[in-house]
Amino acid sequence: MKVVFVGPSLPDAISFSKNSIDVRAPAVQGDVLEAVKDGATAIGIVDGGFEYTAPIWHKEILYALSRGVRVYGAASMGALRAVECQTFGMVGVGRIFDEYASGITVDDADVALLHGPAELNYKPLTLPLVNVRATLDHLEKEQSLSGVLCRDLRAAAGRLFFKERTWRSVIANCDTTNIPNPKELLGLLVAQTVDQKRADAMALMEAVRAAPDDYASHAISWKMHHTFLFRAGSDTP
Repeated sequence: MKVVFVGPSLPDAISFSKNSIDVRAPAVQGDVLEAVKDGATAIGIVDGGFEYTAPIWHKEILYALSRGVRVYGAASMGALRAVECQTFGMVGVGRIFDEYASGITVDDADVALLHGPAELNYKPLTLPLVNVRATLDHLEKEQSLSGVLCRDLRAAAGRLFFKERTWRSVIANCDTTNIPNPKELLGLLVAQTVDQKRADAMALMEAVRAAPDDYASHAISWKMHHTFLFRAGSDTP
């Protein structure tokens, strides 16, 4: 069995599962452990709770890896956990993971956004900073915007709290001397937005689908310690 935890990064993930992946809601503490107990041989983590719920426990990821479960991460919470656990065998996928792994991106909040509930298909209400950067990189490369303007827009976006960041607020927070026509700029940014989180989530779905159906057989170079707190919180021997 293969399991992927995903929500706002790829609301239509089920359509990409091709009936070979069990798509579950964004992961919170205990969900990865439950997937292992359910018999998962491969687990993909894209989205996860972090503000009003306890986030995914690193120890449950290590437990999964120690049992031969292949664990992948991308796009959002998954990219963060993949960077933190890659030494132990977790596999990161996509540009956002690469940026965290290289240090280009360092703030956890750069992948965060405000969105609607699952019942409304996780409708995005704000813009994650990683998508801002991907969009501006694309527009600068295509010479649709100047390097100076892209620099100012990146800086303006970075100054905004993730719950307040939209293209409109980014422009309003930018030095307007480099923006002759804010309305035209807004239309361009909205039309050309690069959804990097979605792209990375789709890449993770493909990686999990391509993973072997059995448990990994290679020996790990580290030892999983079943501490008192882990046993108490996970109901494992």
